[in-house]
Formats: sequence, structure tokens, C-alpha cells
Amino acid sequence: MNLSAVGASIGYTVFLWWFSTGAILWLDRRPQRFHRAGFALVSAVAAASVIGLGLSLDDASPRGAVLGFTAALGLWGWHEASFLMGFVTGPSLAPCPAGASGWRRFRLAAATLIYHEIALAVTLAALAVFSAGHGNPVGLCTFGVLFMARLSAKLNLFLGVPNFSMEFFPDRLRYLTSYLRKSSGNALFPLSMVAGAAVIWIESRGLSAASARPYVVVSQSLLLALTALAVLEHLFMVLPVPDSTLWRWALPASPDNGRDQRALDKR
Repeated sequence: MNLSAVGASIGYTVFLWWFSTGAILWLDRRPQRFHRAGFALVSAVAAASVIGLGLSLDDASPRGAVLGFTAALGLWGWHEASFLMGFVTGPSLAPCPAGASGWRRFRLAAATLIYHEIALAVTLAALAVFSAGHGNPVGLCTFGVLFMARLSAKLNLFLGVPNFSMEFFPDRLRYLTSYLRKSSGNALFPLSMVAGAAVIWIESRGLSAASARPYVVVSQSLLLALTALAVLEHLFMVLPVPDSTLWRWALPASPDNGRDQRALDKR
């Protein structure tokens, strides 16, 4: 195993995850009049990412693995920005009614972001179709890891977790916090952690093989690091340390955060 390649791949993943998340949060916090320009910039990055994904499909080399991984993150960033900026959300913009529970609460929550979820699922399906028969599926795998991790996170937040940072929600989407629940835990959370650990174990098997090709070492290192970061994001839901601390530079303090946190504590 090439330890330098593993270390470089992991370091690149951590930096790109941290910086790209912060950049999207920072853009979203700009005044409303700058959002169209900001979204146009993110859309240009997404267009370049689509081209990059196409170029990476038949490049089963370390360079191709990094290109596919980076392009998939760029495409994912477009979806995140379109949601946080309010361009692609759902048909409902209403907070959760008092007393709503069970299936009704789930249905109302789904209506607030269903267009976003459909867009993500369609993108994942398109990547699966276009990646079929090619030698470098890193772009597809990267988007798949992000898709499953984010779906798990949303369900856990809906069912109830001990901690969550309200600062990730801009004012225009603050109504979404009414669908979150603060509790000691839920039955899905341990299953999410076990699933994440299982994926990390599977990804690490390719790295441990002495005969692993450079492409396999780099691609598996990138995916393993991304999966580990997804597990870390889940752990922040039960740890007393808010994950927003990692992006303090992109999240200006808001006087409403304390009020919203107290309201969530009562749910």
C-alpha cells in the first residue's frame, strides 16, 4: 500500500469537504440581491463538474479517480446550494402544525423538500446509467455515498437526536426546524452507525490488499475518507460539540439562533 497516496487522498477529501461546505454556507448567507449571481456561479461549477464526470468515466487512473470524485462533489454542491438558497425545495413552505405526529407529520415534512429529494435521486440514477460499462465509477460512488448519508441524516433529525445546529438553516428556511425533534435518540441512529461502519470496512478491504493498483488505492482512500466524514457528521448529532464550529467563518452569528434552539428543545 502506498501510504503517501492514502494520506494525500484523505487530506484532499477532508479539505474539499470542509471548504466546499463552508463556501456554500457563506454564499447562502450573502444578501438576497446576490443570490442569483451566487447561484449562477455554483451552476457554472456544476456544468464544469458534469464535463469532468464525463472525462473521468474511462480514466481508471489516480488522476481519473480524483477528477471523478471532485466533479461529483461539485455536482452535489449545486444541489445543496439550490436547496439552501430556496430555488429547489418543495411545494410547502409552512412550519409543522402544532400537534402533528406520525404519518401526517412525515407527509408534511416531505412536502417541504420533496423537489430537492427527487432532483438528487434523478441525478443519482442518471449517473448510474451513464457510468454503466465504464472503468471508473468513482463519481457515481461518491454521489451515492453523499446521497445515502444525507438521507440517513435527514431521517435521524426528523425522528429525534440529542443535538443539532440551527445555524445551518438560513432565515428563509427556518420553518424547516419545526419538523426536527430533539430527543435522547431513535431506533434508526444505531443502524445508521452500523451501516456506515460496514461501508468503511468494505472500502478498507481494497486498501489492505498488497497488490492494490494505484487507482484502487486512491479511489478507495477518497471514498473511505468521505464515508468516515459522513459517520462523523452523524456523531455530531449525539456529541455535545456542535458541528457548526467547523464552519464558524461561514456562519455569522444570528440573534435568532438561541431562540430557535430553545424552541427546538421544547419539542
